[in-house]
Amino acid sequence: MTRIAKIERDTTETQIKLELNLDGSGNFTGSTGVGFFDHMLQLFTRHGCFDLDVDVTGDLHVDQHHTVEDTGICIGQAIRQAIGDKKGIRRYGHFTLPMEETLCSTVWDLSGRYFLVFNAPFTTEKIGEFDTELVEDFWQALAANALCNFHVNIHYGRNNHHIAEAIFKCAARSLRMAVEHDPRSPGVPSTKGTLNG
Repeated sequence: MTRIAKIERDTTETQIKLELNLDGSGNFTGSTGVGFFDHMLQLFTRHGCFDLDVDVTGDLHVDQHHTVEDTGICIGQAIRQAIGDKKGIRRYGHFTLPMEETLCSTVWDLSGRYFLVFNAPFTTEKIGEFDTELVEDFWQALAANALCNFHVNIHYGRNNHHIAEAIFKCAARSLRMAVEHDPRSPGVPSTKGTLNG
């Protein structure tokens, strides 16, 4: 069964319409108005084999923060909605990915509880016009709204574009694993019988 979620968010800072298909084929459509961020979302979508359609209007005359963070909120909500009661999913996902001189590891636990560990030092404040601190802000918003544990570790890296790209690709690959169906475990993957907190 295809797992699709639609999310809408309308505030004084952003207006977002978003559709996420966890069982897609890697198609990204739409725009956030932030070119580098759109590039990262396209990588996330392709490497996760998700389909993501986003339509974001944000207060970019202020800065990019609300647009990036609120998109993270909506994608997190969509992940939580799409996986439903979590019966039959693997729950855990991990991946280690090289991006030229950079090496990144990411780990997910779709536990119903939020925690973020983000060990990814950037050496510049910007990648082009994009604030590098927004990478962590995006993943914090996503993890908090997906209600999951998410750990990011950059083992080493020099180029800040490569570091950001490695995080988004690696996160997609490991999330893809976590949301996959496990044919050997059709129930909720927890001795508690629930993964809702």
